[in-house]
Amino acid sequence: MSYAAESPQEVDGFDTIRARYIELTGSVPPSIETRIKVAKEAGRLDAVESIEELRQVLIMNNPLGRKVGQLVHFSQLEALGDATPARLHARSAYKAGATVSELVGVAELSLITSGMPAYSLAIEIFGELLEEESGSKTE
Repeated sequence: MSYAAESPQEVDGFDTIRARYIELTGSVPPSIETRIKVAKEAGRLDAVESIEELRQVLIMNNPLGRKVGQLVHFSQLEALGDATPARLHARSAYKAGATVSELVGVAELSLITSGMPAYSLAIEIFGELLEEESGSKTE
């Protein structure tokens, strides 16, 4: 694929999108980099900016606050069994100040509504978070 040269507006727009993900999750997910790459190729910065503005309003400026909003977002995704974005939003909730106990509380509630597979996915994700945290403390 060949990409057209980016205008200053595109560079600013894409940098803003990336910065929002870094603020929320600590990194830019590969799926978002793909979204940006395709938008560049299609000349659709405006569409991606519109999608990301909606996400900004609904996620970053949610009346529940960042921590509770991310816990809810995580719970919905893990209940659906959507593992990759569930991991992202569990990390975001943790980064926003959710405790391990609060995350486990989400998993326990999901057991009631979505069964053992949702609970197991949540516990798997929390185990990964704890491993990452203990690994970063020993480095």
